[in-house]
Amino acid sequence: MTLDSAVRIIALAPDLLGTYGDAGNVTVLAQRLRWRGFPTEVVEGIGRDVPDSGDIYVLGGGEDGPQALAAREMIESGALPRAVERGAVIFGVCAGYQLLGCSFLDTDDNVHAGLGLLDCTTVRGTGPRNVGEVVANIGTLLPGHVLSGFENHGGVTTVGGGATPLATIVAGNGNGDGSHTEGAWSGRVVGTYLHGPVLARNPDLADLLLEWVVGPSAPLADADATAEALRAERIQAAGGSRRRA
Repeated sequence: MTLDSAVRIIALAPDLLGTYGDAGNVTVLAQRLRWRGFPTEVVEGIGRDVPDSGDIYVLGGGEDGPQALAAREMIESGALPRAVERGAVIFGVCAGYQLLGCSFLDTDDNVHAGLGLLDCTTVRGTGPRNVGEVVANIGTLLPGHVLSGFENHGGVTTVGGGATPLATIVAGNGNGDGSHTEGAWSGRVVGTYLHGPVLARNPDLADLLLEWVVGPSAPLADADATAEALRAERIQAAGGSRRRA
């Protein structure tokens, strides 16, 4: 398959949501497109001037203050709901996942409105911060895939009936609400707590997001050999981790 125009990947608020190496998710998506011969354009969507013409939007992690500011600016922009309506893919990690939901709390228990693109809400956890390797089995979105990543968050997210949990926890905490689930998705909007960057550690998930834009593509077996070795190592390392209720 070829495209007449470049696939536009929008890195959302990289100045505010750029911790834990999540910018690497944009790099992974762009490179996997280029390896397959698709013209690709990466654009930074900053402040209220986020374009609504992107094909894939990527949000990363961030601290409470930057997260709240990014949410306000994106809500005022209105670009993401318009993009979703025309079929764009939205992928959020950690703070980015939380602000895709309906609401989230900061460390002072202030409630902030999210974008409402995922039916989930986030509150501040009362127990230890969720830090460590995560292994989870993806369900209907990518059957048979084992999700690997690293979490570092204090939030507890509950997924409502309008969204579906992304995966079921094997090791680690994920959403942390007692459901033993990780992340959420609805339509072409996907959120996860996992860093790594998560799309480098899970190329099958990266390719699923790309498939929603360009259609099915040939595998990249040689390029994914290193990723698979890292996945096997991390999954084995996390295998002895306890799952906290």
